[in-house]
Amino acid sequence: MGTFIQQVFNGLTVGGIYALIALGYTMVYGVMRLINFAHGDLCILGAFIGLTFLTSLGGAGHPGAALLILAFVAAIVVVAVAGVVLELAAYRPLRKADRLAAVVSALGASLLIENGIMLIWSPQVSVFPSGLLPAITFHIAGASISFVQVMIIVVSFLLMAALYLFVNHTRFGTAIRAAAIDQDAARLMGINVNRVIASVFVIGPALGAVGGLFVGVYYREVYFTMGWTYGLYAFIAAILGGIGNIPGAMLGGILLGLFNAFAAGYISSSWQDAITFALLIGILLVRPSGLLGERVAEKV
Repeated sequence: MGTFIQQVFNGLTVGGIYALIALGYTMVYGVMRLINFAHGDLCILGAFIGLTFLTSLGGAGHPGAALLILAFVAAIVVVAVAGVVLELAAYRPLRKADRLAAVVSALGASLLIENGIMLIWSPQVSVFPSGLLPAITFHIAGASISFVQVMIIVVSFLLMAALYLFVNHTRFGTAIRAAAIDQDAARLMGINVNRVIASVFVIGPALGAVGGLFVGVYYREVYFTMGWTYGLYAFIAAILGGIGNIPGAMLGGILLGLFNAFAAGYISSSWQDAITFALLIGILLVRPSGLLGERVAEKV
């Protein structure tokens, strides 16, 4: 029972990170039918921005928790601005072009961000400072749950709930859903589609920046190629839940994290990726559109 509870919390911790990053993929795809391959690199950029603030302000006498909050705010703001710049420079000029051109542009943007991180922060592994959060461990039925894990799980679920409520219960959220269904019809209804798309490139990267910084806080180290790895897992999570479906991205991220944790805990950490993706393939063979399915408008 202790091992089971331990792996559940491990899976929820990593799954929360996957879900936050996956939301950026699914929101952009839902509105633009575009896979933003640079999204994972934007998330890790958030981790490096946060790390820079942590190291530069570490000797200023700030408490660890206050310092971490400042780092999160800085990462969210910088990455959100970078997301808007990415949309304006790499995607908006190609909006009416062939989809392949947008995919190539996204891959180019991904390499640009990745190499930019390498040039600014070096190709070496960067280590996060210790002592930012209380070194508290909760013991539940033989499992040891750290305060960092609890924080990541709670904050991730709160952010996911806030996004769900925003998209489904606000006026601007209605505009986002309308643009996702039909951009031309949304324009006829007076919706500023460019503003909607810009907001998607603010919200998605901002959530991704939180996920990227969680990676650094949890694993205590980051490197410039991590964006591809976490971007791939988050993309798979979005597909698992149903690309374009916000609750689907949340569910997919959590399930992917749990799959990874149970495969590592009960079988072998060396085989966890193979086992996880075998399970995903099996699920997608039964549900090709994902567990919750892509939301597609019915045209009459």
